[in-house]
Amino acid sequence: MTAGAAVQLVDLRKTYGAVVALDGLSLDVKQGEFVTLLGPSGSGKTTTLMMIAGFEGPSAGEIRVGGAPMTNRPPHRRNIGVVFQSYALFPHMTVAANVAYPLRMRSFGRDESRRRVAAALDLVQLAGYGERHPTQLSGGQQQRVALARALVFEPPLLLMDEPLGALDKKLREDLQLEIARIHREIAVTVIYVTHDQSEALTMSDRIAVMRGGRLEQYGAAEELYERPATRFVAEFVGEATLLGARVEATPPTGAVLVLDAGGGRLTTRRTDLVPGARVTAVVRPEKARLVDGGVDDNVFAAVVKDAMYLGDTTKYWVGTDGGATLVVKGQSRADTPRSATGDPVRIAIDARDVIVVPE
Repeated sequence: MTAGAAVQLVDLRKTYGAVVALDGLSLDVKQGEFVTLLGPSGSGKTTTLMMIAGFEGPSAGEIRVGGAPMTNRPPHRRNIGVVFQSYALFPHMTVAANVAYPLRMRSFGRDESRRRVAAALDLVQLAGYGERHPTQLSGGQQQRVALARALVFEPPLLLMDEPLGALDKKLREDLQLEIARIHREIAVTVIYVTHDQSEALTMSDRIAVMRGGRLEQYGAAEELYERPATRFVAEFVGEATLLGARVEATPPTGAVLVLDAGGGRLTTRRTDLVPGARVTAVVRPEKARLVDGGVDDNVFAAVVKDAMYLGDTTKYWVGTDGGATLVVKGQSRADTPRSATGDPVRIAIDARDVIVVPE
């Protein structure tokens, strides 16, 4: 396979009349990297992908792939593989003919085409399916065919636009692992679009979180989850309780926050906060826990407002005496009774787990 290509997006902008779909996006993707564009509908992620592919032209800015300028190059001369959610297979053609189609458009010889088609189908674990038609395949198998077709001509860059969105949860998770395996095996550069946070966290080397046509934060999954830069990233990437607060003091051991709800105090290990500043305290549900005693740091008396059994975990919504509402998630254990609505509880949050972002 051809080595993956680095991608540079420089100050990309896209407007449709008075509507700004993309507003000054700059992004560097390393050679062989798996990067996900993550954001809600209307954030500009698919528009970005379509401009890289050449199906849309930018209003301003520059696109480079492998160091070569692509901004004004037509799609058929970019040598980029693209996979869509809709599969876009030819129903009258066999699987082998569908996969061979990009080779035919590039005037590959018959023997080389057969070799590449066989290798691509083997890569996506569909060896022996070449003579079937798309209507004889499941949704997951059709998406594998679409992936084989996008890879058969060995592009240095693969673009994927919500490719698993039409599949059920179990099949989607299986194909996430398959796509990650294929990426590791052939080292193609991948730019992947999704609005599914868990999908992005599972598959990506780095994630670009987008909102309203702008880049909110770009980094590894752990960085975005544990150290979000903005309130939007904290709320969009994974679950979180967000609490308005004011910084009271910043002793050497960490800052003390006064919560808006009831004036309760919450300590954090952050020592770079300015007293008096308005901030948002972020607590992940799995970092808050129900305790009986023996904990001194960030302990709140509360009452269970609602509980949801999820199988492996139980999720609680609890209201503190000060009026704040926290989400708590803990492992479900057969030998531990679950708290019920109305039960008084104590909630503990380690200071190391209190994330602080600007208000």
